Amino acid sequence: MSEKIESWHTMEELTKYLQVSRESVLEWIAERGLPAHKLGRLWRFKYSEIDEWIRSGGASGEPTPNEDDSQQHL
Repeated sequence: MSEKIESWHTMEELTKYLQVSRESVLEWIAERGLPAHKLGRLWRFKYSEIDEWIRSGGASGEPTPNEDDSQQHL
């Protein structure tokens, strides 16, 4: 049995897949926890992770709280 290995995708491929700008993707990585993997200076993405992130509400517009925000409420 051979398992199909999912391909890694570039920033350019992801922006075409989602039909958004590079700046939007970078903002979502920084502020909303978009699943991304950095290889050296290059970003790589798995569409299955992106699709799950979207289905779970990651692209809903609510920023993901970071540690600094959660510490302020203690």
